[in-house]
Amino acid sequence: MPDVATEAARFITAHSAERIKLTDVADHVGYSPFHLARSFERQLGMPPGQFLAAHRFQRAKQLLLADDDRIIDICFAVGFTSVGTFTRRFTADVGVCPTAFRRLPDSLADAPPKPVHIPGSVARGGIVTGTVHLSAAALAALRDTAAVYVGLFPRRAPRGIPISGSLLDETGDFALTGIPPGNYWLLSTAFAARAEAPAQLVPAWNVVGGSPRPVRVSARAPWHHRDVHLDVAAEWTAPVLVALPPLASPIAQDRRRQSRQPALH
Repeated sequence: MPDVATEAARFITAHSAERIKLTDVADHVGYSPFHLARSFERQLGMPPGQFLAAHRFQRAKQLLLADDDRIIDICFAVGFTSVGTFTRRFTADVGVCPTAFRRLPDSLADAPPKPVHIPGSVARGGIVTGTVHLSAAALAALRDTAAVYVGLFPRRAPRGIPISGSLLDETGDFALTGIPPGNYWLLSTAFAARAEAPAQLVPAWNVVGGSPRPVRVSARAPWHHRDVHLDVAAEWTAPVLVALPPLASPIAQDRRRQSRQPALH
């Protein structure tokens, strides 16, 4: 018997440009909307509505970089009916507003991403270490030039800015520091390092991996070690929406250093 959550995800992906409702998906898989929503979130880590929005935002990212269409036109083209809702949710998931996202290729051309560690907000907070390993399929998809990002997120799906994150060097080792107490998901993705900025912002391949269970950081357990294995995900899976390359650009690093400097009086 086909997995219900997977069948629902495939249906949502195929119809993401249409005005579909949860009842449409539930009818397709033969489940009640309530039980489908519970099963879907338990298996895929996000509710069906958020999964649908992720595919719509991925299409919006493509359109933003492809031409100069107005934001409101792109909003309607990807299935949203309110430009305010579209902009607010796009910003929350991607980390920048649609207008700023459109300008990112120029910014990255001037300041390409470099390996960097972005600590969390607690100076002596928790630490998560490990190594990222890429499968043969992932290396082939990335043409052996992987730019690997790893971060901690409060939810199983990466949204917005990570609690702590890094763009790794060629060793694949990471040490995320400054982590406040809490439960986090360790998530990682990789892009083709030599690709142009648009291809890094909207990659053709979804190369992802992460911890199967949350990492629980506390005063009693401040240090954790987790290795991560990356592989090419199926096309129907939720895309990684976070605009990660700009977080690792020298311009962003300079801004973070300036923000930590004491003010002059």
